[in-house]
Amino acid sequence: MPATAAAATQTAQSKPLPAPNGDFYQLIDVLTTDELALVKQVRAYMDTKVKPIINKYWAEDAFPFELLPSFKELGIAGLGFNGYGCPGGSQKLFGFVAMELARVDASMSTFFGVHSGLAMGSIYLDGSEQQKQKWLPQMARMEKIGCFGLTEPLVGSGASGGLTTTAKRDGDTWVLNGQKRWIGNAPWCDLSIIWARDVEDNQVKGFIVENKTTPGFSVEKIEHKIALKVVQNGQITLKDVRIPEENRLQAGNSFRDTARVLRMTRYMVGWASTGAQMGAFENTLAYAQHRLQFGKPIASFQLIQDLLAKMLANVTACQCLMVRLATMDDEGKLGDQHAALAKAFCTSKGRETVSWGREILGGNGIVADYNVGRFFADIEALYSYEGTYQIQNLIVGKAITGLSAFV
Repeated sequence: MPATAAAATQTAQSKPLPAPNGDFYQLIDVLTTDELALVKQVRAYMDTKVKPIINKYWAEDAFPFELLPSFKELGIAGLGFNGYGCPGGSQKLFGFVAMELARVDASMSTFFGVHSGLAMGSIYLDGSEQQKQKWLPQMARMEKIGCFGLTEPLVGSGASGGLTTTAKRDGDTWVLNGQKRWIGNAPWCDLSIIWARDVEDNQVKGFIVENKTTPGFSVEKIEHKIALKVVQNGQITLKDVRIPEENRLQAGNSFRDTARVLRMTRYMVGWASTGAQMGAFENTLAYAQHRLQFGKPIASFQLIQDLLAKMLANVTACQCLMVRLATMDDEGKLGDQHAALAKAFCTSKGRETVSWGREILGGNGIVADYNVGRFFADIEALYSYEGTYQIQNLIVGKAITGLSAFV
């Protein structure tokens, strides 16, 4: 915020203005002392290390590799997983960390979710004991970064039964052919979890592919995105890629096994979209407190306060939903329908929240420098990935009616 505007605002006030706070119901209090310390550490890191530079990288469609050494030191890769060098912790803690990351930048939260949730989660949930011992400690230390290859150029929502990427057994190896698209981290990471259809039994199976040393494996970066520009998405091509049987996920033998991973990461998008709303709200409020029109801060205008209150209501509703969902997960009660409802609700409300923030900022709402326009663009990707709004609602619909609307 320009210093002159802030000074002018302060002289017009008899007391300091309240600092923007996106946790209106003080939900942070549900965390234990140790959990709170980690969340505060993540918040401080994002505010001091990431926030000052992220707009530059967003504008350049680039990933801030300079941050990786310090990001690793947070020790958050593998949160929620026990053993194998992972930090463990509750799903509630995992969610609050994802929310704090997204509060500053949704791309950093997505990078974390792809590596820690999708890639590590695939091995943790569907891998053999030997595979867990081999890969997870390296990934928890972030010595190896992973991605998750399910979506294809022509297959998105229909992945459960329509994958065109194939796997054919040939002795002690598997031959993979096909393409994957929109794969976060793929242009630069070390290993990919590739899901392919076994031509023999027509079931979906998972494979660990080492990107940089596997012949026939190539990645092309997807250019010209308008959302999550910091995340490097790629289109993967697999041409007669040979993978040893030891790299096939031993418990990943059908799409039902894939869905176990997606259930966890799908509601992580609910946390991320909630964090993005927090960031948009807090930056919008700070702007409105100091932006002067007609000689007064615009935050003193009735219509602006109405929009700010509605933004905060959306944020708070999403936070309460996600905290309850994390509790259900920790208690073993989480179902696909619960994750689907959270993802659909939080991302749709996210679009609404950030659009109100952009509206309050006027023309400055489309400039990245004011830290609202970036959320306005990024939420569009969160709304679509990990299953579209309509698909999530059909999952919920099937659960509550007992009737499937899927073909």
